[in-house]
Amino acid sequence: MATPLYVGIDVSKHRLDVATEPAGEGRSFTNDQGGIDQLLDWVAKLAPTLVVLEATGGYQMPLASALGAAGQPTAVVNPRQVRDYAKARGILAKTDAIDAAVLAGFAAAMQTQARPVPDREAQRLKALVARRRDLVAMIGAEKNRLDTALPVVARQITKHIKWLQKQLQALEDDIDHTIRTSPVWREKDDLLQSMPGIGPVTSFVLIAELSELGTLSHKQIAALVGVAPFNCDSGRQRGQRTCWGGRAEVRKALYMSALSATRHNPVIIAFYQHLIAQGKPFRVALIACMHKLLTHLNAMLRDNAAWQPAAPST
Repeated sequence: MATPLYVGIDVSKHRLDVATEPAGEGRSFTNDQGGIDQLLDWVAKLAPTLVVLEATGGYQMPLASALGAAGQPTAVVNPRQVRDYAKARGILAKTDAIDAAVLAGFAAAMQTQARPVPDREAQRLKALVARRRDLVAMIGAEKNRLDTALPVVARQITKHIKWLQKQLQALEDDIDHTIRTSPVWREKDDLLQSMPGIGPVTSFVLIAELSELGTLSHKQIAALVGVAPFNCDSGRQRGQRTCWGGRAEVRKALYMSALSATRHNPVIIAFYQHLIAQGKPFRVALIACMHKLLTHLNAMLRDNAAWQPAAPST
């Protein structure tokens, strides 16, 4: 039986540093099309068990897409987990070459599994959704400046806000068109928006940022998003359960939907009122509603069924 071979690639703006585990071989390539082609040729000869990259703000996507298209088993992993692994091994130094070796060691030690790389259309949709967040943030910042601006500046800010709002509307039309022209996404969008409290914005955030929805168990999807409470117990001490980690942008969208659902969704209304009656703080009750919403949405996509006001099976 062949020894498993793992390849770790540290991605920066201009360079790709590569290391293998257990061979310990290292290489470096330029982060451009020519360098990626050379790296693909080299990796193909190795026939690795897995190629691992960190999520590095988008710089990893061209390489990850190329590896996926070439049929190489690839995983893009959380940088925090890799850094914690390095600290556990006592590796405190940090260079690109060391990071590549740590990535390869992480994949081997943790038995990391290959994960599908989003195709070009999925990447495009995710980029549009991210750009929408940028525009919303810019509009909010300009409105905050408008509150204290002198009249001579306020006129310019008002013009800029109107221009940004037009850009936002055009972008949202583009996102809607992208989703509605894809049969798979259109079906997901219809199912998601059939639930009271889920509007267009939350729907396309879920489609773009949570492609795993409907494919995992209710516990796995809650942990992935970051709305699953984790124990904090030791001996006789019973600590407060807390939620942490996960996908922040998905949580933000679910938060707004949960607020709406506590007013318009009969199941969530009853659940929320029950928690408040038990003395749960508002924030705790709302996070529980987010968890319940996510559980319902996961079941709806899993079963390809529109919203029904009955608890889904798990």
